[in-house]
Amino acid sequence: MSPATPDPKSGGAALELLVHGVGGATAADMLDDPRTARVTGDRTAAMYRRRDDLDAEDHPERYAERPVPEAYCWSNLTSGNGARALWLLLLPFMVANLAHWMRPPTEGRARLVRLYGVLVRLVALTLTVLLTASACEVALDLTAWQCAGSGACAGQRSWLGFLSAERGGWWSQPGRRLALAAVVPTALVGLLWYLSNRTWSAYEAQRPPAGYETDPGPARPPASDTESADAATPTELRPALGRPGFWYGRRLVARLRAAHTAAGFLTVAAALAGAAARHDPDGGLLGALGRVVQSALVILALVVVVVICRRGRSENRLDLRIERALVSWLPASALLLLALTALHTGWSRPGWTSTGTLPGDAAFGTLTLAQGALVVGLGVVALLLRRPRRDPRTALFGLGGPAVAMLACALGGVMSGGIAQRVADWLDGPGTPGTGEGLITGPPVLLSWQASVIPVLLLLLLVPGALLAARTALASRSLRAAVESDYASADPDPVRTGQIAAGRARAALTDSAPGLVGVVSGATLLLGAASVAGAWASGNVPGRAFDGAHAAVASAATAAQALGSWMIGFGFLLFVTWGRRAYKDPSARRTIGILWDVGTFWPRAAHPFAPPCYAERAVPDLTWRMSSWTRRTGGRLVISGHSQGSVLAAAAVWQLPPATRGRVALLTYGSPLERLYGRWFPAYFGPEALGGLHRTVHCWSNLYRATDPIGGPVRVPAEGDRPAVDRPALLDPVAYGRTREHPLPEPILGHSDYQADPEFAAARAALLDRLPPALPRQRGNAEADQGSSGRSSG
Repeated sequence: MSPATPDPKSGGAALELLVHGVGGATAADMLDDPRTARVTGDRTAAMYRRRDDLDAEDHPERYAERPVPEAYCWSNLTSGNGARALWLLLLPFMVANLAHWMRPPTEGRARLVRLYGVLVRLVALTLTVLLTASACEVALDLTAWQCAGSGACAGQRSWLGFLSAERGGWWSQPGRRLALAAVVPTALVGLLWYLSNRTWSAYEAQRPPAGYETDPGPARPPASDTESADAATPTELRPALGRPGFWYGRRLVARLRAAHTAAGFLTVAAALAGAAARHDPDGGLLGALGRVVQSALVILALVVVVVICRRGRSENRLDLRIERALVSWLPASALLLLALTALHTGWSRPGWTSTGTLPGDAAFGTLTLAQGALVVGLGVVALLLRRPRRDPRTALFGLGGPAVAMLACALGGVMSGGIAQRVADWLDGPGTPGTGEGLITGPPVLLSWQASVIPVLLLLLLVPGALLAARTALASRSLRAAVESDYASADPDPVRTGQIAAGRARAALTDSAPGLVGVVSGATLLLGAASVAGAWASGNVPGRAFDGAHAAVASAATAAQALGSWMIGFGFLLFVTWGRRAYKDPSARRTIGILWDVGTFWPRAAHPFAPPCYAERAVPDLTWRMSSWTRRTGGRLVISGHSQGSVLAAAAVWQLPPATRGRVALLTYGSPLERLYGRWFPAYFGPEALGGLHRTVHCWSNLYRATDPIGGPVRVPAEGDRPAVDRPALLDPVAYGRTREHPLPEPILGHSDYQADPEFAAARAALLDRLPPALPRQRGNAEADQGSSGRSSG
């Protein structure tokens, strides 16, 4: 039972609200005291204080010299049991969702902004279809059609015996085998729906604070992909992350979940209908029913596309509506049509035998071409959006969204092609599918080509990797003079200087990430085109994947295919193992936590099956706490965020009404606000957005180190009587050699332990001095405020 927050008797106390970063932290670590108590919250995310500080508001005289520390622990929102490692399998969906938020900033141009959102949502839809089609390829084509239809292959797999065509059982007919195997991809789609629906209640259900109707805000936001009905609301003048509906996406997620679930079911139905269509005669009852089923599939597929394109995010107001009819009937209709298709496919056809492969080449080829066209279109729209304003710091000149969308398609293609090839190798035993020498024909030719480009892509990555390593070594040497100048040491130590210079050079590698992403995306686009061309050159004939090439090229491509198949199998196991370790081992979590926590920070705006957005819980938590505490006490508050916690802190401050922001100071350290978010998400964290935050919050200071690979300056200059946000870079280590104050060598801290630097306390004290004096509140007013807060939360 957590202790209740004490009812204040005076408003003299100041509060420091600590928010940790991606590595996670315990309340004891953050408060530097093993005796902590939960003030408010639950086991997933909560506020903690030292036990000695629980009654701080009742005794403000004790805290005249320091603020009351209070820690917000949110690490359980992104970590937990090992089963969450399976979320790593949803990585293509998460990356596609990131592309939605990477559009360039713009004023007006609402149609282009909506078109950008529509194109990203269509890319996300193709990924769902691709994942389901890959599951159909493995379950229906490779297993039920090819292996079960081959006596030699089925004879090596005892669990396929009852499906074997040679046994002549009830399930031996190809249509019935396919209908039974369709349960696997159908269950996969159902699992994705279940996971999305389950996380919905834990994240999207957290309502942000009310009271926006009287708070128009000072800054005009960039255009967003919103409903036109919201265009005239007074909250239009809010910055994007400060809009009342930004962190409440239930309506869109529910709508997209229904559409993607229906698309998955329709993909399975299309695989069954395509198989039966090749056998059914043009006349007769089965042929007529097949044409009816195919027509229904086309009509429902068009409905899904319309649902995806018609509505984007609604941010300008808190939209509590749910289109329950659409959410329920669209997946149900697709599932019913799938059942009818399975019944039609499984109908007795005595003369039907399974030979060759199912018609999957056209489907995978169409998907690949559609994804390439959508990414190119997305790039054109991004260039049009960025034309009026060009910030040189923006990643890839505003093409970060299309590049990341290309990476999402590449991840989906590599996973689908590699897994299909690996399963085919496993089913074929000692044979080699795709060469005409195995027990089964193998996967579609395009998937064989996609598996073969994996080693080529890895080889291409060696070139920029080697260049970055050489540049880092040269930068380390050139930084030696700067290091010795910063410390002004009378007796320089070459070893110590080299360590510090190397730390600074390695930290600068983060700024090279856009170039690396651009190289990978460009190479992926070219290799994808080469895969399509290779499949086309071989005539899309299974078993003759590389027949159209020269003998040496065919031999190399076959070797690359086999290597790529084994690499994707090994990578799949490594992926899951690494993910499980990351959610149990804090040190391993820090390794991949940057990308993962950046990806799941953003709401699910493009793909409903992406991992859930933890900020839709964390940001309302912080906003509620700051609003309620300042209203009840009239005191001063410093929200202090480290690393990803600084992004949560900034997002929460944006959500505050002006009266509350006037009593809040923002302290960020090790912050990726500009270095990562400002460059990759310029519409939301670009120079204008961060400048607007500087103008709206009462005061803001940022601390950073040259050895920090994640945090950096926010580059917000002084404006009027407001000083620049960035303080001078902290020296790391704090002492070059042994001194009286530091008799032992000090470590190079990099991204950690900012609070150990004396400058941290000085920056916090300066912010508190700049805040207005505390306003004593009467007990009756505090109780009234508390009551109104409770009514608004209900």
